[in-house]
Amino acid sequence: MRDELRTKIIEVCEEKIAKKGSNVGLSFYAFFANKNDRPDLLMEVATWWIQTHQLDHFVKAEKIKTMIEKGM
Repeated sequence: MRDELRTKIIEVCEEKIAKKGSNVGLSFYAFFANKNDRPDLLMEVATWWIQTHQLDHFVKAEKIKTMIEKGM
């Protein structure tokens, strides 16, 4: 996964955790604006989320952040 995506995912996870607590869940859509202006990035995250790691639709932000920080 591109460094720009890893950075964005960590930032979004930290924001969601700060606002809603460590139990907050999110989907891979949380990293994108409502307008899909970067389909290549969306597909990259979707592939990582669904195919590579077979994650559920909603996953705790803490788990995603940890996975990204570990380079998964």
